[in-house]
Amino acid sequence: MDKRPTPQRIGILMAVLLFAALLLAACGGTASQPKITIKLAENAWTGSSINVNVAKILLEEKLGYKVEIVTIDENAQWAALGNGDLSASLEVWPSGHAANVKQYIDEKKVVENLGPLGVVGKISWYVPTYVVQEHPELATIDGFKKPEDVALFKTTESGDKGQFLAGDPSWVQYDEDIIKNNGLDLKVVRAGSEQAVLAALDAAYSRKQPILFYFWTPHSIHAKYDLTAVKLPEYTEQCYATASSGGVNCDYPKDVLFKIAWADLKNKAPDAYQFLKNMQYTDKDQIGMIASVELDKKTAEQAARDWISKNEGVWKTWIPAK
Repeated sequence: MDKRPTPQRIGILMAVLLFAALLLAACGGTASQPKITIKLAENAWTGSSINVNVAKILLEEKLGYKVEIVTIDENAQWAALGNGDLSASLEVWPSGHAANVKQYIDEKKVVENLGPLGVVGKISWYVPTYVVQEHPELATIDGFKKPEDVALFKTTESGDKGQFLAGDPSWVQYDEDIIKNNGLDLKVVRAGSEQAVLAALDAAYSRKQPILFYFWTPHSIHAKYDLTAVKLPEYTEQCYATASSGGVNCDYPKDVLFKIAWADLKNKAPDAYQFLKNMQYTDKDQIGMIASVELDKKTAEQAARDWISKNEGVWKTWIPAK
């Protein structure tokens, strides 16, 4: 039998090869180019840990990727995303990152905005509500201009000033500027971590002592304690336009939290890119998982798996169509 190639045989072979190539591409890779490892940034707060664990589980178990969680400072992550050392970060608070957005997204175009996470955050100054009940003037910043009220918050660490308790030094914070620009006799003392702030609050709360501290919503803290957000001067864009020069003297804005990714992720892992772009849930979803970690002492992975098992109708919409 003549086995030499004929135009018909060549045509059939080409069709088979084309079909195989399309099949491999639909599966997310080629024989010579396997799926890349997805590296997700984990920042220094529980909500970030929750987000990356939800994404990790689904990327690995539904899309077949290997995923690494990389603990990194929220400011340092931008350069790492820009050069491809990280694939994505899933919870950016925009009020603290205008300069990074301008540099890496708008100008260099090495990082891409993947759209909203679905969660709306707000940083505030907090005191326990029992403090405001005894000293109603402390519901606003004006109360902290009175020496007798500031004296309630003095500690060994703050000396002759009232203490303002902050957390991890890597967090975006303008409290020292707010204090200075409003002429307050307060000193920022850094507890070092979210857990340390919570421990200090728990100790003060158990003794009904005054404490003034930086914190945010959404968080399980609001399910455990009765807290009052101190009313600061109203946020304006003009106020934050002077952030880089220390001019902030107003409240933190509401933050529509968003996701960012290495700009080349869409080419290197298009289905993972689309999954992360689609990923979106509510404040209630995230608060429930955070509460599982902070109050029920589950790991972030356990909390994420529990949510995934109960919310298939939500996360299935994130999986890109084949």
